[in-house]
Amino acid sequence: MALVACSSRRKVNAGDPSSSWASLHEDLRVAAGDFRDYIRFRAVCPQWRSATTCPRRRGILDPRFHPRGWMLLPEGRGLHPGHGKLRGHVRSFHLSTGAIVRVRLPHFRDHCVLYSADGVLLLQRDHDTAIRLLHPFTGDTAELPPLETLLPRVRCRSEASRWCSLRNICGACISVGVGDGLVRVMMRPIGVWNICFATSGDQQWRVATTWDRINHRSSTLPFHGKLYVLLRPHSVRGEHEVIQIDPPQHCLSEPSPKLIAKFRWPTSDESFRLYSYRLVECNSEILVIGTKWDAVYYSVYRLADLMLGRTVHVTSIDGNALFIGRRSLCVSSKAFPTIVPDTIVMPDTKIYLSQYHLSNGTLSQATDGVIAEEKDIPGPYSIMCHIITCCSPAYWHK
Repeated sequence: MALVACSSRRKVNAGDPSSSWASLHEDLRVAAGDFRDYIRFRAVCPQWRSATTCPRRRGILDPRFHPRGWMLLPEGRGLHPGHGKLRGHVRSFHLSTGAIVRVRLPHFRDHCVLYSADGVLLLQRDHDTAIRLLHPFTGDTAELPPLETLLPRVRCRSEASRWCSLRNICGACISVGVGDGLVRVMMRPIGVWNICFATSGDQQWRVATTWDRINHRSSTLPFHGKLYVLLRPHSVRGEHEVIQIDPPQHCLSEPSPKLIAKFRWPTSDESFRLYSYRLVECNSEILVIGTKWDAVYYSVYRLADLMLGRTVHVTSIDGNALFIGRRSLCVSSKAFPTIVPDTIVMPDTKIYLSQYHLSNGTLSQATDGVIAEEKDIPGPYSIMCHIITCCSPAYWHK
């Protein structure tokens, strides 16, 4: 969003139909740009500030003010958010502009972060496992039920494994009811083989009773307040399915799933059985990525094409790079000069960072040196290592 300074020599007359001020809409197309641009806009002059909505106390309730495109940045070297050496500060970076913002968030003294949905942080409180949504720039919060209410639904035996798989969130989305103004969250922990959901004010999380084929191998993507899940076929020659899950319409209803695409992976041999599949958002659309287990070949398709029965290989993603992990991120190479455009970046045997070039189908090393030493990442030493840790939210935990 372009910013225009308000000159002190010439007052803007909000009632003058001949001025551009008269055509300024209240929401200023907030969702179309960086949330910080809206804050800067309101700071230009008193007239602009008084004519626009203050995001405080609305940061979560109004989806226009969700800080989309912003991602919490793990500090590396064991300095998770809330570590004493950070003194209550965390850093966030913008996936498209590369901007980095450092803010003080004392919540991490007794909370750990589980996920970031539309830039809003999903936190768990230490002493009672209550879930809290936190807007990192306005400080607005919303309260949700304790995570421990889902423990009976976790498919793990040991207590430690149950908690680990419950905190490992594959995808989460936030929506706000039009009639009641209540905040609704849908999420999928890796240890619960279905969609979990709750509304602000609920006493416990509930688990959806439909689409029991969702499991640890399903790929989940939050997109525009909904969840999209890619299901593996029943058989080797079966069809993959993508379902769209809408949030509950009221407090007594369940999420509403519907099948939006069915397709067979285009291949001439049996190698497709070695593929894993995932969904990723890129340029405001959903891509489907197929990955061989040996990580030497990737194929990318647009979900919109698959919904129409077309299987067209994508070889260019407008200069972006896709970072692949437990969750996947689309990052602009224009904002980060060390990132190669039109590539897929992923850990190679959890030691090196590799990048797959969509234009020619080749694989190369993305950074110098190793990114892991035994089980811990000692850096990260570069922005690419920082970003890849964002794809594994476990690095945010205490």
